[in-house]
Amino acid sequence: MTKGYSGADADNISVDAIRRGEVTLEDVRIHPGTLEQQAQVAEDNGNPQLASNFRRAAELTDLPDEEIMKLYEALRPQRSTAEELRSIASELRSRDAHLNAELFNQAADVYQRRGLLKK
Repeated sequence: MTKGYSGADADNISVDAIRRGEVTLEDVRIHPGTLEQQAQVAEDNGNPQLASNFRRAAELTDLPDEEIMKLYEALRPQRSTAEELRSIASELRSRDAHLNAELFNQAADVYQRRGLLKK
């Protein structure tokens, strides 16, 4: 079963239900379990990179949109120092976002090798 973040069954979400006010934003926001299901489908079909993306996304579902945008901005070339990226990794790890923490640590290493860190 595919469900929204609220736990609502996605099959019960319709335009009519939205018009009647029976559907909230939390009902249509993706649930981490749904992302894990998508990761498994990707993995089963030979796409481990996409599976990893879905799993990282699942770790971030509890974060507010503003924080997600700050993470995105921090990963853009020339926007962060290696220390800033590693600090973000530490914060993510403390929030059980281990896959994302590893991504930020890897970014610090790769950006340093390629000259993409903030000066």
